[in-house]
Amino acid sequence: MKTLAIAAAIGVLSATLFVTADACAATAAATGASSASAQSGTKKPEPSHRLFKKRVTKKAAAKTIADPVPEGATKWRCAENSQFFLSGDMKRDQVVTVHWAGKNYKLPREQTTTGADRFHDAATGLDLIVIPAKAMLFSDKNSARLADECKTPEMVAGAPAPIQTEALKQRPGLLQGH
Repeated sequence: MKTLAIAAAIGVLSATLFVTADACAATAAATGASSASAQSGTKKPEPSHRLFKKRVTKKAAAKTIADPVPEGATKWRCAENSQFFLSGDMKRDQVVTVHWAGKNYKLPREQTTTGADRFHDAATGLDLIVIPAKAMLFSDKNSARLADECKTPEMVAGAPAPIQTEALKQRPGLLQGH
């Protein structure tokens, strides 16, 4: 019985070796044919579906079209040579558009108890916080501060940030209900 099992195992292994040898020979022949076709300048057709995503080359990544800067946007210069553009009136609008890293983000206003203006979009994770002295841009996705010490040209000249609390300070009648 043992000899029969050993003979069957040897038979299976030898059959496997013949099949793999045939497969290797076929692969070598195909490789030789593909290198010959590569030298002649013809390409193999792309498969109709892929199991793995195709890597994007640097040229293809450079061809991605960036969103245009919104018309009438204010440029905010930040520390470390970063910048963003803000479109909308922070004193009254409920949604502002921030142009950051080549994309436009619509950020709705969030209520705060500190007096700072906060615009946050949970879907993209972008968070803009503006206090009278500066603005900061955060990312919820990786808990990083994307831009800090951001100021408009007016703020650099000494004016406060264009936020709701500054507008209310200038018109105290709005606070008293007159």
